[in-house]
Amino acid sequence: MQHTLVALVENQPGVLQRVANLFSRRGFNIESLTVGHTDTPKRSRMTIVVNAADTQVDQVTKQLYKLINVLKVSDVTTDRTVDRELALIKVNASASTRAEIAQVVDIFRARIVDLARDSLTVEVTGESEKIDSIVGLLRPFGLKEMVRTGRISMTRGSGAIGVNGSA
Repeated sequence: MQHTLVALVENQPGVLQRVANLFSRRGFNIESLTVGHTDTPKRSRMTIVVNAADTQVDQVTKQLYKLINVLKVSDVTTDRTVDRELALIKVNASASTRAEIAQVVDIFRARIVDLARDSLTVEVTGESEKIDSIVGLLRPFGLKEMVRTGRISMTRGSGAIGVNGSA
């Protein structure tokens, strides 16, 4: 089962490496790992997506708490969340195909962020399924390059992980 873990950590050198090593030592492949600053300068938030059984995730969560720079860990898999990814997709685009590509971009509420003689770059945000869908529709034009951020996740409502520096 795919699990989404959110960890609040101290923004210190080596924290990301220690967290990734913990998963590696346990034989987990991290499907997605996104890290960024929070509203508190000395703290970062990690969103980690892994395929594992519930019991394995419980064990890894307990082990994460043993890492000195980890402040809080939550498995938000079953919580109501807002999940997003960002993708940049460079696609072949001739003068004759640009209008059709622009229609696809418009339908997905994406946007063209770069235009070259023989290609264009599309920026799209949304849930993983939305990203997969637009990639599928753009693929026949010829994908030149693509990069995805990985999932970020936040629980809905007033509950929070580490708001205003709290853990």
